[in-house]
Parts: sequence; C-alpha cells; structure tokens
Amino acid sequence: MKKKFLVLCLVIIPAVLFYFAWLVPRYTVPILMYHSIGYKDGTYFVTPENFAKQMQYIKNKGYQVITLEELVQSIKNKKPAKRNKVVITFDDGCKSSFVYAYPILKKYNFPAIIFLITDFMDKTYMAEDIHLLSWDDALEMSKNRIAFGSHTKKHFYCGEFNDENELISEINESKQMIEAKLSVPADFFCYPSGGFNPRVKAVVAQAGYQGACTTNRGFVKFNQDVYELKRIKVTNSDTNKPLNFWIKLSGYYNLLKRGKNPY
Repeated sequence: MKKKFLVLCLVIIPAVLFYFAWLVPRYTVPILMYHSIGYKDGTYFVTPENFAKQMQYIKNKGYQVITLEELVQSIKNKKPAKRNKVVITFDDGCKSSFVYAYPILKKYNFPAIIFLITDFMDKTYMAEDIHLLSWDDALEMSKNRIAFGSHTKKHFYCGEFNDENELISEINESKQMIEAKLSVPADFFCYPSGGFNPRVKAVVAQAGYQGACTTNRGFVKFNQDVYELKRIKVTNSDTNKPLNFWIKLSGYYNLLKRGKNPY
C-alpha cells in the first residue's frame, strides 16, 4: 500500500501538475497553411486526393474548423479557444484552390481564408509558374464561407524595404482592391515569405487589418500577438504519416519549433 502511494506521489501527481500547470496554458489553436492543391512537385503542393483525406481526417476526429476572425477575437478578448479547434489558410490565391480545394471545403462546410496577391489575379505568378484565381472565382467562393485577405499587391517582401511609400501602397491598396472587387471586408493580412518587422506591423494595423499571419517566423511563440500569428505548413506527405498530421493539429506543435528571425 505504501509503495502504491509512493508511486502516486512521485509519478502521477507530478505528471498531472505538469499537464495542467505547464502544458495546458501553452495550447495554441493550429493555423494550417496551404499553398497549391494540385500535382506539381515540392513542399508547397498537396494533391487533391490527399487534401480530401486531410479534411476527412479533421471531420472524422471531431475537430471544429473556425474562422481566423473567431480565433483573433478570442485572442483579443483573452478568452482562450477550447481544444480541437483549427483554422485553415491558403497563401497566394492559386487557381487550384477554386478547382480542387473549394468543393471539398464546401462538402464539409469548413470555413477558410485565402490571402490574395491582388495585382496577379487571373494571371500566372511567375515565381512559381502557377495560375491564380480570377475575381469571379473569389466572388463565388466568398458566398460559401471563404474569406479573403491580402498577401500584398505583388508578393512584396515586407521584412526589408527601402521605400516607405511602396510598403504602404502594397499593404493598403491590396486591401482596398479586395474590398472593392468582392464587397466583403479584407480584415487580415499575410506577410509574404513570413517577413515582417515592427514598422511593417504598425503599417498593417494602421491600414485597418484586424490581424496578420506569418509562416513560422517571429519570436512570439504561442500566438498572443494577433499581428504575428504563426502557422503550420501542411505537406503532401502528412497524409501518409498520420502521427505527423495529428501532432500538427494537437495545439502543441509550436513547442517543437524554434523561433525564427522575422526580418
């Protein structure tokens, strides 16, 4: 009896204290980051079949997909979101998100946000040689729980800039263009390649954005700053490695990632 009590004191009680006092406060709603849903090689592409499997996994495991707006409001109100929440984001506004991802998201009634490079709409984004959404595509998606945010006008790298006016133009005018074309608010910004600095964050806030996403850059680890929200890149191989995907959805993935300089 004494041995059992000793085991309880030395193992179980510290484990419970560790879980509730240290681990639970570090839970962070995972913000998933996708780029293209298609068949090109590389870490930024997920096939439509594997994307469908990932969304089915999220549905079957009982995760609740919430909007970026809901997450940001919970952070601002200092009301931590309950577990098993997830946010879905797409960078660049690839045409494939309309062709392949949109029907799957609509099937499960999942909300998502797509960050648009506004000057390249309905054109080929030369850096990746991929075709981007048209405004008509975006307008159709906006009717079915797909929100849109800015990824600047030309995929402008904000971490380093020489012209203050160009920075302001890239951030402000891309927001204005989305709102004019889609008649919906563009409340969120995404730093291209995750690059930002304090001045950039200030310009984003002054432009009226309610929050901004990075990649894994920045030193605010648990997303307490709504203008520095870390995201988790989802890869094609995550589909065949359920443990990987489970860890990324766990809310503790950021504990495993080292802070990266945002500049």
